[in-house]
Amino acid sequence: MQHNENTMKKQTFAQHIGSCLGLAIASMAVVAAGILGAASPVSAQTRPAATAQPKVDAAPVAPTAAEESVRKRFQERFDGAEIDSVTHTPYGLYELRLGSQLIYTDEAVSYVIQGNLIDVATRRNITKERVDALMAVRFNELPLELAIKQVRGNGARKVALFEDPNCGYCKQLRQSMEGVDNVTIYTFLYPILSEDSMVKAKNILCSSTPSKVWDDWMLKGRAPARTAGCDTTPIDRTLTFGQKIQVRGTPTIIFSDDTRVGGAMPADQFKAKLDSLPKG
Repeated sequence: MQHNENTMKKQTFAQHIGSCLGLAIASMAVVAAGILGAASPVSAQTRPAATAQPKVDAAPVAPTAAEESVRKRFQERFDGAEIDSVTHTPYGLYELRLGSQLIYTDEAVSYVIQGNLIDVATRRNITKERVDALMAVRFNELPLELAIKQVRGNGARKVALFEDPNCGYCKQLRQSMEGVDNVTIYTFLYPILSEDSMVKAKNILCSSTPSKVWDDWMLKGRAPARTAGCDTTPIDRTLTFGQKIQVRGTPTIIFSDDTRVGGAMPADQFKAKLDSLPKG
């Protein structure tokens, strides 16, 4: 089971709903094969069954008038909730993205569904596929110059980690990585848990051997020595970048195949994932 340390203290959508209306929105799996017609003005006969979800990497498309209307109605009903995008799906519902969350509503915003949208015919979890695609980060677009680089063996496999020095699950992940060879590890210092996290991150970055000092602290509990100071803008730039790609907890793992995992991975799963990566 993966763990996550959420540090942004941002209400989930369910909490937001509860605080606004005192209502609980039940998570549910919705059958995308026929029952959606009742909640949507698009009938089964007119629904474009073969239409795919919009590609995340495609050029941005201006929202339609209907999508803008849904956004406005939703914000009116839910106290100006921040919505990243509204997309009319092939299933008749409107997909609303709030950070890393997807929810669904009808055109009148009379009903809201929070949970997984399932295609019965293919057993595909449409919601999970969309979230995975939306949260994907191209490895080669990471600002690797901001990270602490560690090369083990031939360094053929590559992984990037967003970690807080006071994150227990990050230390657990580091233990899982012990003995893993032939890998290049890029550690992005992401101090979001406490003020002390920032102090430790700066002391680590300003040391003469950041990689060793990081390992000494995360694996052996040897606190980094105080430093006279150096250029710590890489930490600030990392925090800005992390917020842009919605890194809201530590550890966050990004593999060289662009897949992303939030939370510590068991050693066997981490090693299996590394083994599946392209070399070089």
